[in-house]
Formats: sequence, structure tokens, C-alpha cells
Amino acid sequence: MVDAMGDGVFTVNARGHIVAWSTGAARITGYSSDEVIGKSCHILEGPNCKGFSKLTEFLENPTPYPWGICNQECKVWSKAGKELYIYGNVSVLRDERGAVVGAVGTFTDLTSFIFAKEKIRVLEEQVGSRESFQQMVGRSVAMQDVFRRLRLAAQGDVPVLLTGESGTGKELAARAIHALSARKDKPFFAINCSAIPETLIESELFGHVKGAFTGAIRDKVGVFQAAEGGTLFLDEIGDTSPLLQLKLLRVLQESEIRRVGDEKHIKVDVRLVTATNKDLKHLLTTGAVREDFFYRIRVFEITIPALRERREDLPLLVRHFLAEGSKVYGRAINEISQDGMQQMVKYSWPGNIRELRNAIEHAFVTAEGDCVTVLDLPLEIRTAASHASNAVSTDPLTPEQQAERDRILEALRQTQGSKTKAAKLLGYSRVTLWKKLQKFGVSGTSSPYR
Repeated sequence: MVDAMGDGVFTVNARGHIVAWSTGAARITGYSSDEVIGKSCHILEGPNCKGFSKLTEFLENPTPYPWGICNQECKVWSKAGKELYIYGNVSVLRDERGAVVGAVGTFTDLTSFIFAKEKIRVLEEQVGSRESFQQMVGRSVAMQDVFRRLRLAAQGDVPVLLTGESGTGKELAARAIHALSARKDKPFFAINCSAIPETLIESELFGHVKGAFTGAIRDKVGVFQAAEGGTLFLDEIGDTSPLLQLKLLRVLQESEIRRVGDEKHIKVDVRLVTATNKDLKHLLTTGAVREDFFYRIRVFEITIPALRERREDLPLLVRHFLAEGSKVYGRAINEISQDGMQQMVKYSWPGNIRELRNAIEHAFVTAEGDCVTVLDLPLEIRTAASHASNAVSTDPLTPEQQAERDRILEALRQTQGSKTKAAKLLGYSRVTLWKKLQKFGVSGTSSPYR
């Protein structure tokens, strides 16, 4: 009967020498009973494999293990010279006086299971690598193409222009190019051209010498020099003046700068990545952007799609920001309700990824449990989604429904518009209250109770 079992069964004496070895044990390890009986159980030890080493400790002092060694995982060395992962149990054997005379054990071969699990882990990592690129996340066709072009950009050293709406992640894209390039060990600087006054941006970029202008009390190194050997990212490049564009053009063509108030030129080795949310081709027609400058910075263009153009990425992004928020705020919120996700998918997201991140941060403030519900989303997302879904009924209310609507309005009045408090007062869940507000036409921008 023992030999008919698929698991391995064995017994050892008090010294740890094998006394019995089943057919299952022979099949798993490759050692026949003739090869192991009378041998120490250490015969199954090998490189990085401790075999049954804990068994000898157990025989010497079984007191800490009143129920034996249970559910123990370990690695043993097969006769063929391969690592085997086994899962077993061992119980001590005593004589009529209570003295330890040996032990009996069983073990199961987990090797194929462990290897299969490892393959799954590798596949999950491969899938994860397709869904994320540096700090950017997306599995949509549009984002996969962006990731491909970012890799291409990283392989070269030409100027790159990143285009797309505000909040789409253009700075993350620039950082990804730098991180994958040969310049990755050198500095990366990011400058928002629209955030610096026109009178100061030239000094910020190129530096100045002492006395160059009022307040220049010492020499200053600009970011072009500070980023030597690395990458400089200039965001909102469309907001720069034609004069500054001309000076940047000289840097791109001659690889040299001149500090404000200085007469000599300084050689620099910096890769330039620019970005804009404006239509530069239209600005060409108005004269706001120089044509020679436009074509020099646009050697390789990558357009980052708006969030509404890749809605299939929303669930992935939401999970990403929930995991991020859980670490930052120390709260385990790892899911969003189905109707909450549906409303997020329907929203147009004019602020793109930046707005989505803010919406999740908002939810961490309002959520009471471990799941984000519709009520935890910002008002503009809730109302826009409810309007889009046409969820408000236009049918006349029955007397019972009208009475329930009046009770809800009274509860909202008593709680000064707090839906969370009103739900508790009425004995509803927050989601149930929200659905009833939609049904009775109370929710939305027209409602005084938000």
C-alpha cells in the first residue's frame, strides 16, 4: 500500500540512517532503496541543498516539535544531480519507554509546481514591462507606440520634441529618454520656460558674470553648463521669445554658450529635449516661433496622447495611483467600485494624467473604507459622468417614491448637504444614496445638496 502511493515515504533510525525507502521516494529522488538504506539522510544534500538536515536536529531534540515537523519545505539533491523542491512532514517514533528510536516521514515533489510558478512570474514581469515604461504606464496601442519611439530616441543623440496636451506626462517621457541613453549617468535638468520671467530666463539657461546687470553680485553657472554631458529638458518651449530661440539655435548648431555679460564662448555637451502643449506650426505663421528654430528642435517628434484618447489605460492607471497613494498615505485602498470606474471612463479628463492623479488623491481624503466609491470622486467627475449616462429618470414619481425623495431632501437639509451623514441618518449605504439621488433627479449641478 505504501509503495502504491505517489508521495515518498521513509523511516530513519535514531542516528538518522535510512531504514525504509518507498517506491515513491525512489521515483522522486532517483535513488533506489538499495542505494540509500543504511546510509545517512545527508546523502540527499548537495550544492545549496540542505536535504534532510533539520531531521537530525529533530531526532536529537524533538521537544520543541510536539507534533513533529509539519508542512516543511526544503531542497534535496537528486541522484541525477538536480535540485528538487519537496514538501513534507516527519513524526518521531518512540519505544515503550518513550525513548526516540527514529522517525517516519512523507514528502511530495513540488519541483514542477515551483518551476511553473517561476514561469508565471517571468511572464507577469514581461507583461508588466509592456504595461510600464520607466515611470510611464499604459497598455494601449497608442502608448506602446510612444514607448517604442522613446526607446528609439534614447538610442540617438538628436534633439527631441515632445508634444501633447498639458498633464500628459511629457517630463516623464523626457526622463525616460535620459535614463535609457548613454548620458544616463550624467545630470538631468528640467526647466519650465513659462515659469521664469523673460528677463531672467537667459541668465537661468546660460549663466551670467558678476556685474552683468543690477543684482548680479557674483558669477552664476547656467543650467547648460550644469547639465554638461547630460540632458536638458525645456518645457513650454513655445512660450520663449524669438530672441531666446535664436540664442538656443546657436547652442544647438555650435554646441557653445555665452554667459550674460561675458564676451567669450564656452563649449557645452548637452542633449536638448523640448516640449510644448501648443501648435508650433500655427505659431510659425504668427511669427511667435522662428522657422529655423522649429525645424532644429523637431528632429525627432513624439506625441504623447491625451488620456481620453487611451481610455483603456484608465483601470491600469487607477490601480497604479491607488498603489502609490497607499504607500504615501499609509492607507490600504486598493480597489475602486465598478460604477466609480465607469464614471471615470466616461469623464473627458481635460487635465489628463495630472488630473487623474489628483482625483485619486482626493479619494484618499474622502474614502472611508478600502474601496473608492462614486461618492469619493471629485464633483466634476461625478456630475459629468452622471449627465453622460442619462441616469436620471424622466418618468413621474410614484407617491412612495416622492415620499422617499422628500425624506432624502430632509436628511440632506439636516446634515447641511453632507451625503455621508445623510446616508447614515437614512440607514442607506453611501452608494445606495448616490443612486437614489440620481434616480430622483436630486444629484448634479442643479442640486443645492452636493
